Amino acid sequence: MAETKMIRIQYYRSKNSTPAKHKAVVKGLGFTRLNQIVERVDTESTRGMVKAVPHLVRILEDE
Repeated sequence: MAETKMIRIQYYRSKNSTPAKHKAVVKGLGFTRLNQIVERVDTESTRGMVKAVPHLVRILEDE
């Protein structure tokens, strides 16, 4: 069985004073508080969401 590839995303800048669409993207990624790190399946849709708000979130590279 193939292993699902995951990416770790960190929410590091506040969504205050951003457009409603950006706030919806942050919520859609599952973030509830600042500096939170979540793991999501690495799909094109997840990458697109991260690409929509690169000034608010970052992808953490594996150490």
